[in-house]
Amino acid sequence: MTRIRKIRGHRKKWKDIDNWVERCMSLDLNYLQSRERDYVKIWVHPWSGISVTNSEIAQPGGETKKRILQGLIDIHNSWKSTLEEMGEPYYLKIWLFDPFFSRSQVVCAIRSDMNFYETTFYQPEQAKMLIPSHYGKLADQMARFNWDYHWDEFQFTQAELGEPEDYASLEDYQWQKQWLDNLMKKPLRKFEQQNSAGETFEVFGYHQGTVWIGGQ
Repeated sequence: MTRIRKIRGHRKKWKDIDNWVERCMSLDLNYLQSRERDYVKIWVHPWSGISVTNSEIAQPGGETKKRILQGLIDIHNSWKSTLEEMGEPYYLKIWLFDPFFSRSQVVCAIRSDMNFYETTFYQPEQAKMLIPSHYGKLADQMARFNWDYHWDEFQFTQAELGEPEDYASLEDYQWQKQWLDNLMKKPLRKFEQQNSAGETFEVFGYHQGTVWIGGQ
């Protein structure tokens, strides 16, 4: 069973959050002009790292979560001012994940990549409304955004299991197969995609949370 590892030393984390926001406030226009898209994730330890133990990092909560969210808003607003000065259309959104808040980010794109992110997340017909008052002292700032409800899905195909020889051991293959078999028993969204050769294949999406996409 995966253990949830608690986070200690939150006051030090607050300083790390301040440093992360300061580093990311300025949009790199040279990079954006070259790549036509850019993003900022929550690059604050331990949420920016990969666990090498059989444990899962607890999601930010309380004051720490509020400070990170304020940082995402501040970065968004700073980037927005820079993009407005460019005088051309742009995509700029905050992606707010729930319950996996540490995956939240600010995303922007220009020119041919403006529509790149429009189909990243599935948007169900039955919409939900984000309630700004749930965000306490950040309610007024959250209310300045238009928030669209999307699903955070883990997407996979049955072909991803591979063959036993693709794994370091037979035990690894059996563990992965059991995990996939258990996942297939859950409620899944099925849809089709095409590969570069024009061949159609079936994709499964497991609804594991929400993504609120906010823009102004």
